[in-house]
Amino acid sequence: MGWKWGFWRKRTGNIGNEPHILGTRVWLQELREVCERCFDNREEGQRLVRELQVEWGDAWKRMEVEGSLKQGLDRRALRLLRANDSEWSEWLDNERFWMPGWKGEGT
Repeated sequence: MGWKWGFWRKRTGNIGNEPHILGTRVWLQELREVCERCFDNREEGQRLVRELQVEWGDAWKRMEVEGSLKQGLDRRALRLLRANDSEWSEWLDNERFWMPGWKGEGT
């Protein structure tokens, strides 16, 4: 009948098992916030997307971002940078587009 410290027990669950997922969500959230701030000014939004693209490219060179994350962000940036006004709005409203794991299929 002994009392045991709580920190001796192993934690359950998978919180923190995949830190790149957390990184993915952070980068996606930042990209989405930039785009939504400029929802009515596509050209300014595209300029900011290009700036973010440089930032995550630099992070990738410093090995702070995995290649698969960079590819996913680049796929999204490509769609956003090529978009006209109506396509810009469609991408911003597409929930699947903003989900981790999106592979570039459809609008």
